[in-house]
Amino acid sequence: MARLAAVILAVFGLLPIANWIAGGHEAPWYGERLALWGSGLVIVLGLGVLLQIVLRRWPHLWREGQWHRLAARWHRAGWKGDLLCAIAALVTYALVATIVFESRPIVIDEIIQLFQARIFASGRLWLPVPDLSSLRSSLFLVDSGARLYGQFPAGGPAMLALGTLVGMEWLVGPAFGAVSVLLLARLVRRLETSPGTALATVLLFGWAPFVVFMSGTFMNHVTSLSSLLAAGLAVAYLSETDEPRPWGALACGLALGLAITIRPLDGIAMALPTAGWLVLRLRRGIGHLRPLIASGVGIAVPLGALMLVNWRWTGSPLTFGYEALWGSGVGLGFGHASWGQPHTPILGIELINIYLLRLQSFMFETPVPGLLFATAALWLTKVVRPFDRWVLWCSGLLLLGYFAYWHDGYHLGPRFMYPLTPWLALWTARLPGRLRDRGMRGAIERFAVSTGIIALSIGAVQLLPIRLFQYHTMVHSTPGNYESAAREAGIHDATILVRESWGAQLIARLWALGVSRPATESYYRTTDACVLETAITTAEKSPGDAGIVESLLARSRADTSRLVALIGSSDSTLRALPGSVYSARCVRRLREMEGSRTNWAPALLVQDSNSWMRDLHELNARAVDLRRPVWLLTRQPAPDGTPRFERVDVDSMHREWSEP
Repeated sequence: MARLAAVILAVFGLLPIANWIAGGHEAPWYGERLALWGSGLVIVLGLGVLLQIVLRRWPHLWREGQWHRLAARWHRAGWKGDLLCAIAALVTYALVATIVFESRPIVIDEIIQLFQARIFASGRLWLPVPDLSSLRSSLFLVDSGARLYGQFPAGGPAMLALGTLVGMEWLVGPAFGAVSVLLLARLVRRLETSPGTALATVLLFGWAPFVVFMSGTFMNHVTSLSSLLAAGLAVAYLSETDEPRPWGALACGLALGLAITIRPLDGIAMALPTAGWLVLRLRRGIGHLRPLIASGVGIAVPLGALMLVNWRWTGSPLTFGYEALWGSGVGLGFGHASWGQPHTPILGIELINIYLLRLQSFMFETPVPGLLFATAALWLTKVVRPFDRWVLWCSGLLLLGYFAYWHDGYHLGPRFMYPLTPWLALWTARLPGRLRDRGMRGAIERFAVSTGIIALSIGAVQLLPIRLFQYHTMVHSTPGNYESAAREAGIHDATILVRESWGAQLIARLWALGVSRPATESYYRTTDACVLETAITTAEKSPGDAGIVESLLARSRADTSRLVALIGSSDSTLRALPGSVYSARCVRRLREMEGSRTNWAPALLVQDSNSWMRDLHELNARAVDLRRPVWLLTRQPAPDGTPRFERVDVDSMHREWSEP
């Protein structure tokens, strides 16, 4: 099993398989990455050889056993040593959250989950759908019927709601990231006989750049991993003896159930091997039936709460919000999504390849492939212990699950692979021990350790600052805090229209016509933008239902294969038919979009006296209160990107709405 895992990491994590298959996902950055790895290997290996020459002449510079003495002190400290690591991690993650990400959500996933967290914190499961909901809805908000709620599983927002209740939402990610460090420290104490390997695992995981950056966000991967590590600690506790331990199994079930409520696929990938292992332990006696039942009871409690929320949201305990919004085609499996996007086993292979290629760089930010040490340790392993087999089964099922999932999960790295980070850190830390097991002591072991330290040091000095700048720039390129911006501008008791891109307006207007989310995605991806604008405008002026849009677009959608990205537009998602002539209305929309447009979603989190709605032109006429001042929100030109408010003349606004 260990060698199979090593082969998977080597093949899928080093070779550009996706680039060899035409017509699917690609890794266009692979050539640049390969060049970095090539030069990085030469530098790291060269410095490693030079260091060995220096150490032969001055051996006192490398104090044998110094690391193990330090690790022994940490090991003797017990809980105090683990808490010290967790507190240091908490400080690190909190600094990233406040300085790099400025204590605010950046991507739509974070915004919608925080929006739902505030609903939970208010004691409700949903909000009533507002009138003219298209003016205030968002991509991942379910607004069918009379209920408004986020599409994501309830566990993630419920964790964020803890921060809402204490007024520190930004601290939830750092706090649970620190909990993960603490849990892993307790876990490796049970797993590893070498304190040096145990401490190295904690440090490699806790300060891996991928983990540090993700722990500074509002993403649900962080809270999910804490639950998975709690389950792993319980499994390690249960595996220490042949005696049945029902209370440990109960804790394991609770942790796995909580993980499923946050990220179902991640939790299930870990729950299935755990259930199988507990069933196999029944061979040791009927007494092991009690832990099996206890684990079932533990997992049933959070799952019961999840199904209750699902039932109140969607009317079915097994139907999630994203299925209610997008249809059953949004889940696992091969075929076509509800809006026509295909997913095949070949595309699944390409995605796994891209995830592991990215993980080589994002995990440790080194100039060499970051998973080489873990790959080598897996290959050199002689005996796979029961806990390691459990980890490999869980990791394999996780990869298999995302192989069958259509979406490319990229944010701050291959986020779907985030549950693998503690185990990759563990196997990386094990390499020196595996070399000793194979008789490669002394110079070879010292060379491996020194090159690893050199690679991490170069990454910390050269590559990590680039990533910090990239992420901080990304924060400034996204909309800021609308509430504080309006307060600083002295705007209150007003109507604020949020100007989005032309494409975002087209999507929201389709929603207003009653077109479903999947159909909207299909129309948007397969229609010339101006043709879509004309059809929507016609449908808005004609009585009828969403079917009128299909009839108006039927002829144009025959030209789907000829569509290209709209030239001259900053929105790469807009489609255009070569040779088409745009109407004055379409040209006006394009010009408006280039005027420093912003995004609607952050306005969902605003809680002030103003009435916020997206700018949909004529549709706003029924919602704007003319007794209040009206402002238009855009953004300052790049690189500033801060919110910009412009007072709107009501008469001019009505004249613009009346233009054809």
